Amino acid sequence: MITTPIEQLSSLRVGTVEFISPDRIEVLLDIESPDSVALNTGTPRNFPRINGYVMIPIDLGFVVGQVSWITIQRSPYPKRSGFQDFGLIDLPFPLRKMELQPLGTLVGTENGYKFKRGLETFPSVGDIVILPTEDQLKSIIESGENRRVYIGKSPLMGNAKVMIDPDRLFGRHLAILGNTGSGKSCSVAGLIRWSLESTRQQLAKEGESINSRFIVLDPNGEYSKAFADKANANIYTVNVEEGDGKKQLQVPLWFWNTDEWCGFTKASPKTHRTTIVHALKSVRSGVQFEEQTQERELSNYVRTIISALDVSIKNGLPWIGGGKTMGFHNLLMKWCEGIVATDDFSNELKTAISAVSSKIVEFQGTRSGSGFIDYTYNRFEINDLRTLLYDVFLQAGGKEEEFLPTDEDSPIPFTGENFVRSIEANAEILNTTEYVVTLLPRIKTLLSDVRVKKVIDDESLNLNDWLSNYIGADNKESLTIIDLSLFPSDVTSIVTAVIARMVFEAQQRYLKLNKQCLPTVLIMEEAHYFVKRYNDDAENTGPTTQCCKVFEKIAREGRKFGLGLVLSSQRPSELSPTVLSQCNSFLLHRISNDRDQELVHRLLPDNMRGILREMPSLPSQYAVLLGWASELPVMVKMRTLPKSQCPQSDDPDYWDVWTRCKERNINWEQIADEWQNKKDTQTES
Repeated sequence: MITTPIEQLSSLRVGTVEFISPDRIEVLLDIESPDSVALNTGTPRNFPRINGYVMIPIDLGFVVGQVSWITIQRSPYPKRSGFQDFGLIDLPFPLRKMELQPLGTLVGTENGYKFKRGLETFPSVGDIVILPTEDQLKSIIESGENRRVYIGKSPLMGNAKVMIDPDRLFGRHLAILGNTGSGKSCSVAGLIRWSLESTRQQLAKEGESINSRFIVLDPNGEYSKAFADKANANIYTVNVEEGDGKKQLQVPLWFWNTDEWCGFTKASPKTHRTTIVHALKSVRSGVQFEEQTQERELSNYVRTIISALDVSIKNGLPWIGGGKTMGFHNLLMKWCEGIVATDDFSNELKTAISAVSSKIVEFQGTRSGSGFIDYTYNRFEINDLRTLLYDVFLQAGGKEEEFLPTDEDSPIPFTGENFVRSIEANAEILNTTEYVVTLLPRIKTLLSDVRVKKVIDDESLNLNDWLSNYIGADNKESLTIIDLSLFPSDVTSIVTAVIARMVFEAQQRYLKLNKQCLPTVLIMEEAHYFVKRYNDDAENTGPTTQCCKVFEKIAREGRKFGLGLVLSSQRPSELSPTVLSQCNSFLLHRISNDRDQELVHRLLPDNMRGILREMPSLPSQYAVLLGWASELPVMVKMRTLPKSQCPQSDDPDYWDVWTRCKERNINWEQIADEWQNKKDTQTES
């Protein structure tokens, strides 16, 4: 019977430290150490084992190391403590050695043991290496505070429970990476469901309801099935069918800001962007480009000139010499050519128009006696012209409210038709009509596309209702699934960017008004669609790039406003390095591609080469959890979800269909009618 600590350490000894460095420890195993199963730790345990744990006693407790490799070296004679084998024949004898990665320190406390990352004191050469007992091993695996959500078991550590802290897991962004079929989607669905279950169990004691917010961006339509049993799950899809319990996805075009419109239309920053900015200012300020009286048409025209003049003044064009100044002069003359009085106008309006004409004549005069026309103006002259134009605007029926400060990116409703008319009118005034010829067809095609019309064309939608439905109402459990399947690829990126930006800006405004953040989790399935790597080029303004830039901003700043990202992808090498570098926790399933493996090794914050080498051979449902959410890297067998709660991402069952074990009824006519929208046409007729 073991009675002293020294005898207990001696019984658990397996080897001796032979080499030590800050990131690597080599151990020479004793000949008496177990070959396959250790029976001296309380329960039988496999030893030695890759990625298993051993300990080295030091003054403060124990250094915990993880086995990264095991090898055999040849020795001329066996080294056995307590024996002198002088009579042995000089034959090669195998010696086992293993390498450890130092992880942290296990310290004894009144309540047991406590593990913490990092080493304050390193062991020395000659120190013994021992196996951890069951209690010590459990303390290592279950280390960390606020371990509230049970996600799986550790197969290497006697199936000890692996639990995580949601604040750590979601607070600093999580990346779930792995090949297709490795169990990523089930892990995503499980993390949501298990988090809600743990919260519900905690609140059941207090009689309160859950106050959580999860938003899932689902490009393949996998998660509708996974959460069909949850009555409070809001599932939004592009085309709603009767009886499926889903809701119509609504991301109206008046949500879109300047960058998103420029990204969708691939607008040039030099020729198109200015026109789009002016057009958005006009429609968001309430100016309607419809059939009106001559006075009202004149007021709209003059208002646009004043807005363009303000932008030009802000950019300093009237006072800059050279080609730009001459271009501004000619543009100014062209603007005012459209301000013409008619007999139907009032005398006050005619007088105001005459004053503007006189000012333009003054500008057209020669400024120097050398025959050179000086096109530069001072600030006071330009302000005088603006005052005269403003008088014309008021006399023509304009209202002062239309000149209140209006942000072109504010989510103020307008229609697509008015936006097109606004672009045409502003292009004519700004003398950019020839440039917007390529811009307008893209916008008109978007507005006429029946596949997206129900999503973007809704002027009556209330912003407050949208925020309540998609992010969550006050003190209620909110789970939003946004099904983007069968949505046009050229629109999917921009719609996704708009949703993510609206959620992010809502979080910012909530913090500003309430002085505290609103914890929300934004989950991206197939994240390589949304945060695809791009070249950092000023001309690279396509929809995919714009979408990626939105998520890069969220990755950098979202934590401060309570918005956590969860990325799920099978191709980490295609993801934006900015987004990946901001992820502090990783759940790694099987990764076979060499390029993806190399990227993961380079990005991960933990230098755990041993456990990462096991990624190519991980079975389905197994993963490695490491980073901020876990005190140390640990292999997890994720909890098993019932079939009804798994996302719709099963492998195709070819053989069963071929052999008619499972029937497949084929009705291509039904698919063709739905594809060609014949069903909707027949209903309308």
